[in-house]
Amino acid sequence: MRPPLRAVAMLAATAALVAACDSGDDWSQPHPAPSAVGTLGPGFVDPATTPAPEATITPRPGSWAGVHPPKDYRVVLLTAGTDDPTKALVTAVREWADDEDANLRTITVGNAHDAVSSIARAMEMKPDLIVSAGGDLIDPLALVTPNHLDEKFLVVGAELAEPTHNVTSVDWEGASFRGEGLGMSSTYDPKSFTGERCAAAIRAGVAAVLNDLTGIVVWL
Repeated sequence: MRPPLRAVAMLAATAALVAACDSGDDWSQPHPAPSAVGTLGPGFVDPATTPAPEATITPRPGSWAGVHPPKDYRVVLLTAGTDDPTKALVTAVREWADDEDANLRTITVGNAHDAVSSIARAMEMKPDLIVSAGGDLIDPLALVTPNHLDEKFLVVGAELAEPTHNVTSVDWEGASFRGEGLGMSSTYDPKSFTGERCAAAIRAGVAAVLNDLTGIVVWL
């Protein structure tokens, strides 16, 4: 006798739930603190000194290529805006996550009024890293991040004017947005957000965070 359709649906739903729990995608379970796989290449930072808070470092191109996140690295991508630079950054982060097999979840901020609550929701997920893409998030991040120093943030394609030690930024000439109070850099150029530049930004930024080089600006 064929089982009722409702029973079949319930069985399918249960199987899907079990599969999801077995996939390692359940962030409610603790896991080891992440550490870098691989090492930074020569020229990423002067090995004789530790960058001061809010310092800017200019690593040698590609010196971050040997660093990878560990298995099951949990990342939340916070994104706001539909402009081309933001789209390029989002694409780069997603491609990086696919290449590195990182465990990526995305929160898209609908409008400026939702930004702070979206950042709070990202923190509640307890990721290893929150990555921000989009200039509309800079001011909300400046408001929230000093009060949550145990959460690590990476800002790509922009920077906070006065970052605390838990906020790392990756920036370059042509980007450099630091919030509404300071406005866009006079050299701002949306065409500078190339696929290659954005891919380098996420990789260099994650390499810095995994090596505890945080609270600084990585200048590409």
